[in-house]
Amino acid sequence: MHHLGSTRSSAKPSYLLQTPDTFIRSPLPGAEGVEFIVHAAPQLGARFTQMTAEFSAGSSMDGGEWQRFVYVLDGKLELKAAGKKYSLAPGKFAYLPQGTEHTLNARGIARAAVIEKPYEPLHGADAPELLVGDESAVKASAVMGEDSLRARALLPDGPEYDFAVNVLTYDPGASLPLVEIHVMEHGLLMLEGGGIYRLGDDWHPVYAGDFIWMGAFCPQWFAALGKRPAKYLLYKDWRRHPLGAGSK
Repeated sequence: MHHLGSTRSSAKPSYLLQTPDTFIRSPLPGAEGVEFIVHAAPQLGARFTQMTAEFSAGSSMDGGEWQRFVYVLDGKLELKAAGKKYSLAPGKFAYLPQGTEHTLNARGIARAAVIEKPYEPLHGADAPELLVGDESAVKASAVMGEDSLRARALLPDGPEYDFAVNVLTYDPGASLPLVEIHVMEHGLLMLEGGGIYRLGDDWHPVYAGDFIWMGAFCPQWFAALGKRPAKYLLYKDWRRHPLGAGSK
């Protein structure tokens, strides 16, 4: 029932709020038995791609053309890369540098957030390395001195990486300490809880399962509402000059 076309989803030139009632699934090359919800892509104006990959039992997907970040949401995945095997359960993640041939296999039903981006090399910087980790093992730090707002950085903060992926957790009632306006763009997947998000000059209620794309210089602010913490996975481009200077 679509209630005469009503939805919380909203698409503006500087942002997209995409709610589960508007998700469309499609197959993509390089994957068998996997359906993808494409949240952000160049067609939107994004300089990266973010998707939710839904694996059926016995499905698999390959990669290597672009750098890829995978964060498991539900179920379990087996990663084969660089001659090794890794087991990825919910909360575990993997970063695959561009050119790293790899395969993700699912024995049962599973879901994962998948972020892909063409790599921007930086003169004098080392190449990034394959990384497999667990969110729960990453130390949380206060954001801008706010103890009620904590971030876990899932990728190292070094010049070899051209994007960052963080998990932010807000205690009930916590908020960003300022309205942010910056050159980085974001891909945001709500993992738990909910709240109110300012996007541009609009305010939107958001809940677990929602996705938000924020373009460069989009005004943005969030406050957690309700009786449980709010948590989201956040992508941003990072450590590269806006003009692209410094590449090899």
